[in-house]
Amino acid sequence: MSLNDFIKQLDDLVESASKQFEDAIHQVDHQVLEETRIEYLGAKSGKLKEAQKGLGKVAKEDKPVAGKRFNEVKTRLEELFQSAADTITGGGKKGKAETLDVTLPGVRPRLGHIHPITQTIDELKDIMGRLGFSAVEGPEIEDDWHNFEALNIPLEHPARDPLDNFYLNIAASSHGGGNQLLRSQTSTVQIRVMENKQPPIRIVSLGRVYRPDEIDATHYAMFHQIEGLLVDTNVTMADLKYVLRLFASSYLGEDVEIRFRPSFFPFTEPSVEVDMRWQDTWLEFGGAGMVDPNVLKAVGYDPEEVTGFAFGLGVERLCMRRHGINDIRYLYDSNTKFLAQF
Repeated sequence: MSLNDFIKQLDDLVESASKQFEDAIHQVDHQVLEETRIEYLGAKSGKLKEAQKGLGKVAKEDKPVAGKRFNEVKTRLEELFQSAADTITGGGKKGKAETLDVTLPGVRPRLGHIHPITQTIDELKDIMGRLGFSAVEGPEIEDDWHNFEALNIPLEHPARDPLDNFYLNIAASSHGGGNQLLRSQTSTVQIRVMENKQPPIRIVSLGRVYRPDEIDATHYAMFHQIEGLLVDTNVTMADLKYVLRLFASSYLGEDVEIRFRPSFFPFTEPSVEVDMRWQDTWLEFGGAGMVDPNVLKAVGYDPEEVTGFAFGLGVERLCMRRHGINDIRYLYDSNTKFLAQF
C-alpha cells in the first residue's frame, strides 16, 4: 500500500465518522452514539483498528509519516466522540441537546484497551480455532519431566544447563522428583494433555515462557509462545506445512511466503526451521517437525499406530512483524503513548 493510499483511507475514515457522530447529536441518542463509537473506535473490530493494519503494508521509509498521521486521526476520532457525548448530555450547544436530561445515563468514562500481545494471542487463538485446534493452558512452574525428559531432552543436553533456565529452590515435583523451574517452552502443556487424553489430539497452547537471555531489541527474559500439536493416524509433514501456510496467510495476508529449512530438535524428527517472507524480507519465526517417537512413548502412545506434528512460534515476533515494531522492549516498558497506538 502506498503512503498516499493509506492517508486517503484515514481521511475518508474521519469524514464518515464525523457525519455519523453528527447524526447521533441531532437524534440526541446515547445508543446511536455508543454504536458509532464501537463502529469506529472499537478495540477488536473498529474501523480504526482495521485501518491500523495498513501500517504494516506501508513502505519502511514511509512508516514515520504514516504512523504520525494515524495517531492524528485516532486523536481526532476520540475528540469527535467526546464532543458528541458532551453535546448530548448538555455540555454542548447544538439543537435539542441544550437542555440537560438528568434521567439519561451518564457518559461512560474512557477506559484502557487490550495490550497488543493479548490482542495477538486472541487473534492467534481465533485463527487456530478455525483450523480445528482447541486452546489449552498449563502451569508456568514445571518439573524436569514435563519440561525436558518427556520431550526427549537428555540430562546432558545444553538446554538443561542451569545458566539457561530459571530453576527454583523449592520442593521436588510429585512426578517422581526432579528440579522445579519456570517453563522454558509451552511444549510442556502438550505433554500434560497427551498424558491424560488419547488421540486424536489437535491443540494449541499459548502462554508465557522464561529464559535468562540477555535483553536486547529481539530478546527478553520472558516472552510468549504458541505451540501447536496434532496427533492422529497417518499424519505427515505435508499436513504440517499446510497448517503453517494457512496460519501465516490468515495472520499476515495472502502475500506471505513460507519456507522450511532442515534443523534439529530433540522432540521432533525430522525437524525444520520455519521462515516467513513478508514485505521482501525473510524472518525466522519458529521451529516445527514430526513428533519424535520417544515423545510418543513417554506419554504411553504407540508410535507404530499414531504420528503427529508439532510447531512452536514466538508471539512477540509475530506481533512485531505485523505492526512494524523494531524493539521487543517497547511491548514491556508500560509506555502508554506507545501502547495507545494499538
